[in-house]
Amino acid sequence: MTYRAPINDMLLALNHGAGLKAAMEAGHYGDFDADIAAAVLEEAGKFATDVLAPLNRVGDEHGITLDDGRVATAPGWPDAYKRWTDGGWNAVSGPEDFGGQGLPLAINAACTEIWSAANVAFGLCPLLTASAIEALDAHGSAELKKIYLEKMVTGEWTGTMQLTEPQAGSDVGALRARAERVGDGSYRIKGTKIFITYGEHDMTDNIVHLVLARLPDAPPGTKGISLFLVPKFMVDADGSLGARNDIFASGIEHKLGMHASPTCTMTMGDHGGAIGFLVGEENQGMRCMFTMMNQARLGVGLEGVGVADRAYQQALAYAQERRQGRAVGKAGEGSDAIFVHPDVKRMLMRMRAQTAAARTICYATAVALDVSLRAKDAKVRDDAAARAALLTPIAKAYSTDIGNEVAYLGVQVHGGMGFIEETGAAQHYRDARITAIYEGTNGIQAIDLVTRKLAANGGAAVWALLSELSAIVGRVETSNDPAFGTTGAKLREALDSLARSSKWLLERLGNAPNDALAGATPYLQQFGATLGGCMLASEALAAKGDGNADAPRYVSLARFFAENITVQATSLERTVTDAADSVAAADAVLLG
Repeated sequence: MTYRAPINDMLLALNHGAGLKAAMEAGHYGDFDADIAAAVLEEAGKFATDVLAPLNRVGDEHGITLDDGRVATAPGWPDAYKRWTDGGWNAVSGPEDFGGQGLPLAINAACTEIWSAANVAFGLCPLLTASAIEALDAHGSAELKKIYLEKMVTGEWTGTMQLTEPQAGSDVGALRARAERVGDGSYRIKGTKIFITYGEHDMTDNIVHLVLARLPDAPPGTKGISLFLVPKFMVDADGSLGARNDIFASGIEHKLGMHASPTCTMTMGDHGGAIGFLVGEENQGMRCMFTMMNQARLGVGLEGVGVADRAYQQALAYAQERRQGRAVGKAGEGSDAIFVHPDVKRMLMRMRAQTAAARTICYATAVALDVSLRAKDAKVRDDAAARAALLTPIAKAYSTDIGNEVAYLGVQVHGGMGFIEETGAAQHYRDARITAIYEGTNGIQAIDLVTRKLAANGGAAVWALLSELSAIVGRVETSNDPAFGTTGAKLREALDSLARSSKWLLERLGNAPNDALAGATPYLQQFGATLGGCMLASEALAAKGDGNADAPRYVSLARFFAENITVQATSLERTVTDAADSVAAADAVLLG
């Protein structure tokens, strides 16, 4: 089956669960309105169905090839990318001063989900380009912006993020790539980078690499890292492409999934050093890089949502076609579709509900980012920035964990056929796996959530969010709608539990930090399960209030999530608060 973007579900999540409608009513989005959002998503869905989705299997089977430093992508990839840029899709949220459409990040987030669902390996290229655009726009000189930014915004040139080295993965401070001042304002970069996504390809004439390197007199660790723009081809004064720069793909990785996405080893310095230009200030590269990493982390969370939705759609279709066994109490000959069996329904509902929750968490992160940039009032901007910072690690980690679980369940629903490549269920499972690893592993996201985001200002951003979620739960509790079942009670228990975990972790950060670190991952899971449940309840209430014909479906979905997933929050609290000693004692088992 092909992919169909669930536009109605996406719009409900955007407008109500994520708060886009309220932000528009508050004046944060100018003359942008809901009709524009619906029109953009409808067209994005059509492009994804007609152009990108048919290439998903092609890319997985064909992969990419490297020959004499040149990477050839899968058949149809360059043409699809040209159609993509001709349609203006790369420029959706790009700055208008450089050819972008200036639409909200929230709309681009919904589009990112669509591209990821249709063809996640394809969508990964513009995702990284968007992050590079953000970093260059925020920190680049006026000259660099003039030369490179418009080409990147339109998609004529793509961008990369070059951080990882063989000895420096998550430990960025250990990187060894060297930069030397030349005297004319440029630098010469030498070194090797690994795991560089779309580091080389045949879809565009030029690639703009953003490379972290260390100057000879730089201080050690992350304080001595600078960021450089290193083009594949130099750009002449008239804007045309000039000489080939000394940066080449010297290898490609053969991966579990994402076969159509080139993952390259990039070598600089075989011919004297790659010419680079400083972005921002010397030794301030990490600050610049985090600008692009945060947007990339949200994008990866949306990859998790997209793959999950594609896996769910395929599993649902298969369950309605595959016939095995009889429904309980049904007489006669023959078999029924496996959809009738309660355990299959449970798996499908878990897939659907978790995908919906992850979607809204990601969209809410994008809305907070928008408000932090667009609001006129400084305090509103600051509060939104704190909300975005809090939600980003949850959006990345919780959503990609869900992407992996939903893809796993998709294989399970298919049974033995899920283990066979021809159904496509296995590809979703393979493709999803990397999302929990790159752009900061999910364990690192959990550490960031606890040590930075929860700890900031005594947990002010957390308490503000919990207060808003409590108001949502109060509306469920007073709705007197029996269709919600025990949703209100389950959400209230989860909120109280999350508050206790948050207070416990804040205390331990001061006097027993290893205890807090031991509980970081279950805390992020607890936060996601609670937040997702409350957001789905908010969407269900909004659908009822608007007289949406699908309101009963959204109420049932919120109830399922609350009674099957949010209910885990209290047990996760016990893991957070009671299991630190067992983690500390692990050496006796692991090293004994």
